[in-house]
Amino acid sequence: MTISMYQASVPLLSRMLGNLATCLDMAAKHCEDKKIDPEALLKARLFPDMFHLIKQVQIATDMAKGGVARLAGQEPPVYEDTEKSFADLAARIAKTVAFIDGFRSEQIDGTEEKDITLKMRSGETHFKGLAYLQNFVYGNVYFHVTTAYAILRHNGVEVGKRDFLGPY
Repeated sequence: MTISMYQASVPLLSRMLGNLATCLDMAAKHCEDKKIDPEALLKARLFPDMFHLIKQVQIATDMAKGGVARLAGQEPPVYEDTEKSFADLAARIAKTVAFIDGFRSEQIDGTEEKDITLKMRSGETHFKGLAYLQNFVYGNVYFHVTTAYAILRHNGVEVGKRDFLGPY
């Protein structure tokens, strides 16, 4: 049995963003229950040279929507990065999940060898579709979702591995 590029991208990325949304809901409730200013968590970072929680979520969603859109041959939508609250982040995640869930398998399947070029600060980077998904999109989404999770956990939010992984 083989797995399609669609099955390897859309359901997995939707799931990870949904799990991230669950963790952020838990963080909002934690702030409410403990009478903590939400900004303390939203602006928290693991180390001074790392991005804060809001930026971690923004990048995770950008990577997911960009990954799926590029595989499907579309330009990803641009989000303005104006989120300032847990509700704003939840809305961004919901918008991203709705966007990527809107793709059909026939738009993405067969893109393993598709040429994808990204313009980065260091110049252009060239990928084939499967390598782009596995080596760039997955790595970035998991890195930023994991970092967001770690920021929450480090700051006392009672999220666990099961929250990160979601239901089986």
